[in-house]
Amino acid sequence: MALPNTTRSEERSERNEFFGQSMPATTLRGKTAMDLRGNENDGGEWGERFVFPPRVPAMAESIRFLTSLRNMDPKTGSETDAQKSASKPKALLLPVSKDPSTVQYITRLNFGTPSVPKTLVVDLGGRYTWIDCAKGYKSSTYKPGICGSAPCSLAESDGCNKCLSAPKPGCTTKNSTCVLNPENTVTGHVDFGELAMDKISLQSTDGSKPGPLNSVSDFIFSCATDMLVIDFARGAKGMLGLGRNPVGLPTQLASAFGGGFARKFAICLPSKPKTNGVIFFGDSPYIFHQIDNKSMTIDVSLLPRLAYTKLYINPVSTAGASRKGEQSTEYFVRVNSILVDRKPIRINSTLLSINNKGFGGTKISTVSPYTVLESSIYNAVVKAFDEAFLANSDESRVKPVKPFKDCYTATVRTPLGVAVPDLAFVFENNVKWDIYGANSMVEISRDVHCLGFLDGGSNPMTSIVIGAHQLEDNLLQFDLAASKLAFTETLLWEGIECSNFKF
Repeated sequence: MALPNTTRSEERSERNEFFGQSMPATTLRGKTAMDLRGNENDGGEWGERFVFPPRVPAMAESIRFLTSLRNMDPKTGSETDAQKSASKPKALLLPVSKDPSTVQYITRLNFGTPSVPKTLVVDLGGRYTWIDCAKGYKSSTYKPGICGSAPCSLAESDGCNKCLSAPKPGCTTKNSTCVLNPENTVTGHVDFGELAMDKISLQSTDGSKPGPLNSVSDFIFSCATDMLVIDFARGAKGMLGLGRNPVGLPTQLASAFGGGFARKFAICLPSKPKTNGVIFFGDSPYIFHQIDNKSMTIDVSLLPRLAYTKLYINPVSTAGASRKGEQSTEYFVRVNSILVDRKPIRINSTLLSINNKGFGGTKISTVSPYTVLESSIYNAVVKAFDEAFLANSDESRVKPVKPFKDCYTATVRTPLGVAVPDLAFVFENNVKWDIYGANSMVEISRDVHCLGFLDGGSNPMTSIVIGAHQLEDNLLQFDLAASKLAFTETLLWEGIECSNFKF
């Protein structure tokens, strides 16, 4: 089985392209967009003059924009006739699939008029959605963000610029348009991109199956160039941003559909290629059929094993380029300890807290394929795993397979994956997330599996990054209003996989 080399430290030295300039990503953190402007002689599409817009737009303009998201009359604040005639959805959904060659999770979101599906890599902590507009983006409802406008302020635009090329999506007008810093979080590359607005559409759901399409006008995203679309799953043209941000997709959907649409979402990543998991937005049941009995369904939202823990905000941005004082949009939790074979391992507790420079703590990621641990934590986990596994079985270590260091024979199978010692993250109030063989091990061949945890080095920005392999066939609900995470552990306990939703 060929596996991509996915090791990537957050103290990365990847090259980041800014209108012909290249800078290490670590030098970008904490820089303003003014520091990152392109060279006026680079021959690009944008002019060199960079002017920051007002941080707070006029009150009347803000009201007009925010009410437009809800399809309300800006003068009366009431619903328009068109909105009255249509029932507001309580929940929406997107399919999500696994690309085996990149171990990325991709979805398809409809953009523009006429509506065209765009394949996007799912970025749980992404600040906003961005797509490559350089080739073939055509839509009669596309709008640029004009400098100083309410959308630019809402998105906390990184500045303004003028287009020097012929107008097109991504470089629309000779007047000043506001720009964002779209980031390819797979590689760490950052670019400038026009703030854009267009219509998107998603299917509604009652929690058991997809329903009719619902549209959102003036959805805010960023138009990037094709230079940013590298090392992606085949066909992917951007990233879906689900982060804690006013222009992250969950918050924009809640704003568009009003108070009855909850500011929460849930992800259920599939473990198998060529199948669809699901992302739910809003409030609905989560109904799946069992693996061996499609007539037997279970509402996962009612499971007694559903556990809860608090979501935290890192006060320092973890993005590749950010403003001074900008918070991270990624989802952090508080891990107090790690268990291997139900026994706690020794960890430097200071690594588990976020310090005043934003270092430390634990976040959840769909972009990191596997869980990444700070070196001392990683070594402690592997030592305890070795002792528990090899001392109590006939299995043995085998030659490592990149990107993994720790590979074993594993010949005994259970409904929860190969038989190996359990691992667990222990959150506040002794809430545990148990991880069994299906999520702790990666299959290389039938009888060889590798521990799906990577060594993140001695000084990563985040001490523990819970990666996507550990999330597969688990349902995680992110309640942004309550700042709370609900999770199921593996759905295999119930005879369910994330691909068992009825599309």
